[in-house]
Amino acid sequence: MAIADHHNSDGKFWNFCTLWQSGTTTSSSSSSTQNLHSNQNGVGSNGARASTSVSSVARSLLPARRRLRLDPTNNLYFPYEPGKQVKSAVKIKNTSKSYVAFKFQTTAPKSCYMRPPGGLLEPGESIIATVFKFVEHPENNEKPVVDQKSKVKFKIMSLKVKEGVDYVPELFDEQKDQVTIERILRVVFLDPERPSPVLEKLKRQLAEAEAALESRKKPPVEAGPKVVGEGLVIDEWKERREKYLARQQVEAVDSV
Repeated sequence: MAIADHHNSDGKFWNFCTLWQSGTTTSSSSSSTQNLHSNQNGVGSNGARASTSVSSVARSLLPARRRLRLDPTNNLYFPYEPGKQVKSAVKIKNTSKSYVAFKFQTTAPKSCYMRPPGGLLEPGESIIATVFKFVEHPENNEKPVVDQKSKVKFKIMSLKVKEGVDYVPELFDEQKDQVTIERILRVVFLDPERPSPVLEKLKRQLAEAEAALESRKKPPVEAGPKVVGEGLVIDEWKERREKYLARQQVEAVDSV
């Protein structure tokens, strides 16, 4: 319609078109205003979505919040005794306010194993895990790797769980997106003949782990006899015997 107007020389027609255009100016301006507001609203919503997506990306780039505190923090120390199975220890504490499952993984499963390999920790609870490793003899007259990091690594993972959940390793497969890699520990060998603070601390942790293991092996203490009322002690065997005699008396009366 606007293109046809430029090619007509009829004044009346032009004036009519002008009046038509002037009549529609208000509506077009109002619609333009509405479009402007809608565009601004669209920009605002798009901006909000963009900021949300940016914040989610930023959160994904941040390091995961750790649920466990380890001691030692970065290494597992073993006494260097070639041809023997040696032990190390690491203290694991749940520093979160939730129940946490933990699990060990190693790059050398044939020569290493953990006790326990995984488990559940209540908020604030701690445990000393023992790690066993077989130390092979050096090949081709190589120098001992004492005080040096080995290629063997251990990975400790954590997973937030609900109270009352039974621990099974499959939890970490079922909830992969929620698993946090707490630490990757490197194996470091120590000279058992050379005293050091690290070696003494290792011995203390191993002793604590053994004591905790022995306490768990002990059978639960049996409860004493039941006390009812003012110090009346009920012997369960005597109670059963009295009930048996009472039943016999009733049967004798019935037979008569």
